Amino acid sequence: MKKILTLAFALLLSGMAHAYTAKEMLEDCKAAESMYAGEKNSDPFFAMRSGRCIAYVAGFADGYAVSDYLAEKVGVRLNAFCLPNDGDLSLRMVRAVVIHVERTPPETTSSTATLVAGALAKSFPCTDTLEPKK
Repeated sequence: MKKILTLAFALLLSGMAHAYTAKEMLEDCKAAESMYAGEKNSDPFFAMRSGRCIAYVAGFADGYAVSDYLAEKVGVRLNAFCLPNDGDLSLRMVRAVVIHVERTPPETTSSTATLVAGALAKSFPCTDTLEPKK
């Protein structure tokens, strides 16, 4: 009995170590674009996939905003990308990720975080200079 429980526990843990791949993110973000466009879909996982992309990209942007805020506290400005203070940027960020990942080689070894950073940097470049804070 103990061996069976140990095996079951090991199998459970093996499924938890899954990285979010560029291919998965692209599929999820395309689903999110479709959702934003109001397209209907009978896939029961469509909303979950859309939400995973939206949450990942928004979470990345929020994490960057925290990093930028903390860096400014010590006189450093990251300036990797600058999101406008417009209303809901979610669709624009998702679209930027789709465009960027579609232009990336299919078997890229870049992490999804690197791909999102590149997409946001290209779509939302900073216009101010990198002079030290005074």
